[in-house]
Amino acid sequence: MKKILVLNGPNLNMTGIRKKDVYGAETLEDINSYLKEYGEGRGAEMFFYQSNHEGNLIDIIHKSKDEYDGVVINAGAYTHYSYAIRDAIECVNEFTPFVEVHMSDIHKREGFRHISVITDVCIEQISGFGKDSYKMGIDLLLKIM
Repeated sequence: MKKILVLNGPNLNMTGIRKKDVYGAETLEDINSYLKEYGEGRGAEMFFYQSNHEGNLIDIIHKSKDEYDGVVINAGAYTHYSYAIRDAIECVNEFTPFVEVHMSDIHKREGFRHISVITDVCIEQISGFGKDSYKMGIDLLLKIM
């Protein structure tokens, strides 16, 4: 059974509370439950982690090479400027593939969100499909693993 980590960055713990018009009314816990059921139905063992702290995310990224077969990452605001997160992914992406996801279409939002510093170290970016962006990321990982 393949092990997939869904890794969420800063403020995603506020999903369902903040900007419901952008992120929807479901909480991150609701979304994780949906993804757990979906992933397990496709034969994957699902794991979830969220942190508002860059160093904690980097530590989990480093560990991913030994603990997971693939990672779906929504790095939140770190997507747009964290070269530390980018470099952490690059350190392990030859062992563990990463798919970058975003619930909103970052290319139709504020200009600063159009830039992702992690895209080039991930196998693909999926953006704009709400919680289904994660589902699509899981599907892609299962296809390539």
